[in-house]
Amino acid sequence: MNLAQLPELFRKQYELCAVQPGETIVLLTEPGTPRDYVNAAFAGAMMAGAESFEVGLPQALDLKRVGHEVPGKARGLLPALQSAHLLCTFFPPNLSPWLAQCRQSGTRVLSICDKAEQLQRLQTPPGLKQAVQHARDRYGRARTVTVRSAAGTDLRFARGDPASSELRAYYGCADEPGRFDQWGMGMVADFPDEGSAEGVVVIQPGDVWILPYVRMVESPIRLEIERGYIRDVSGGVDAQAFRDWLQRNRRTPEDMDPFAVSHLGFGLHPNAHWDDILVYGNSIQDLTMSMRSFAGNFLFSTGPGPHRRTKGHIDMPMCNCTVSFDGDTVIEAGRLVDPGMIVAGTALA
Repeated sequence: MNLAQLPELFRKQYELCAVQPGETIVLLTEPGTPRDYVNAAFAGAMMAGAESFEVGLPQALDLKRVGHEVPGKARGLLPALQSAHLLCTFFPPNLSPWLAQCRQSGTRVLSICDKAEQLQRLQTPPGLKQAVQHARDRYGRARTVTVRSAAGTDLRFARGDPASSELRAYYGCADEPGRFDQWGMGMVADFPDEGSAEGVVVIQPGDVWILPYVRMVESPIRLEIERGYIRDVSGGVDAQAFRDWLQRNRRTPEDMDPFAVSHLGFGLHPNAHWDDILVYGNSIQDLTMSMRSFAGNFLFSTGPGPHRRTKGHIDMPMCNCTVSFDGDTVIEAGRLVDPGMIVAGTALA
């Protein structure tokens, strides 16, 4: 897309985020943030009648890991972020304690990670918010979830424990006080009840590895899961990489936190496509949202949870899975079958 379109794209995004004239927008950037984005974000804020300022971090965060502490130790940094009506972070703040602190103050938080072409294509289309909310409600009522595939996946887990954190529902805009969302996202996810995940997950060639490697899986990975933890990893080269990453993130030889089953969810975005991994290759700036969001994928992940702060995290969107809530199928072989979850795609998206 022509970068001259960026200011209007940001203005529209602010509108989706319910920005009102006179509100304050804070841009949280790091050294790699494109200045075209920052300038467009400022211009969009002016078009929306909002005030804005930038907080720049002195060094980039490690995008391979999650759960960062407060992004910098400078006095007054966190209060500055909490002062915003809308905080735009130009890197993913997921699973970080400071994100929760900002949300608790009522700040709306929007993560902006992808390139301009993706921001344009994935900007929330009509109906996505309603579909995500419908999926959230159905997932929220479910007590037993099963995931199966022709490749051999047979995973079961329980949910609904009040000790678990909130069910995550992303539709691409932070439009309510304290809400966190990610520009271009369209998915729901939740942590299984502690210790409830049981069964087998078989990751196949064509499934996608978003964290930490940003690549397509090329050889099968078989995971044996008992009482909420991966107990065995078998397969070829990809399985070796999977196992090595988990082991490398142990804090002690006995630490099992990296091997825990983390958030599990599925995508609903009609303009996100599985074959983006073929178009863009190993580019995290192009795949952060689309690979998690393409409609009908099942997102399997490892590591952090309500009771775990490990920074080692694997995100793997899987294709062709069948997902059922309390015996009722909502995704069949990678295709959404609940009419309330299906959104019409944008032409040529």
